[in-house]
Amino acid sequence: MTELDPLLAETADLVKCMAEAGLKLATAESCTGGLVAGLVTEVPGSSAVLDRGFVTYSNEAKAEMLGVPIALIAEHGAVSRPVAIAMAEGALARSRADIAVAITGIAGPGGGSAAKPVGTVHFACAARGQDTVAEMHQFPDTGRAAIRAEAVRVAVRLVSNFTDVLKASSNSCP
Repeated sequence: MTELDPLLAETADLVKCMAEAGLKLATAESCTGGLVAGLVTEVPGSSAVLDRGFVTYSNEAKAEMLGVPIALIAEHGAVSRPVAIAMAEGALARSRADIAVAITGIAGPGGGSAAKPVGTVHFACAARGQDTVAEMHQFPDTGRAAIRAEAVRVAVRLVSNFTDVLKASSNSCP
């Protein structure tokens, strides 16, 4: 059993809900390296939902693939609220998705600092016609796999929340 197995049922519900609503998803992932897109594709029928995934581990990839300004990364750091927002909005703009989720963080074991310790992860979720939502989580430094799994869990919840907002008139979503 992997760290992501407990999220499979919740992700299956999300995929079903998004498919019923005709909604498409794009992911922009840094520290999770494509795990959100990978989890979504574990669900049969996910091709109706997942438009594309961007794995933008380097700053150059964030700039080239998502249009994140290098100056923004230089000013705030790759692991920051502004960069997460730019990643989500860039993924939305560069896809046919209705919802985009972005994750950038420090999964460890190295790379942390006093200001941004290992376990610092920023998230953003953007949807067409909605304000972008961002949040930061400071996960305990319980290991790289655990931090990445927690980041995936939060990302799935964010997308679920946005799906609920976009489908507010329906009761078919969990």
